[in-house]
Amino acid sequence: MGQRYRITREMQQENDAKQPITLEECKAYFELQPDIVYTPVFTVKGETTMSIEGDFFLWEIEGATIPFRHFDGDLYVSGMNEAVIPKMIEIASALRADIAED
Repeated sequence: MGQRYRITREMQQENDAKQPITLEECKAYFELQPDIVYTPVFTVKGETTMSIEGDFFLWEIEGATIPFRHFDGDLYVSGMNEAVIPKMIEIASALRADIAED
């Protein structure tokens, strides 16, 4: 099973910084990213097709679609693609958040 990461403010020391990452913040940030789109349903196609409802920001890179999922005040992403690491660091920095292995 692949590694999963969480972008969170949970570990912040200052009370003001401990605010959850809101969906509105994510939408505002990702709206400015030309290679990322928001969708309320993520569909995975393989032998079968599965659709997952939620708040997803789909990053398109080198023919791959990598979903960042907003859930419960955090962003989650799989680390199966190496390209995720620098993008995740960029996003965490922009959102004033930390990265945790989940």
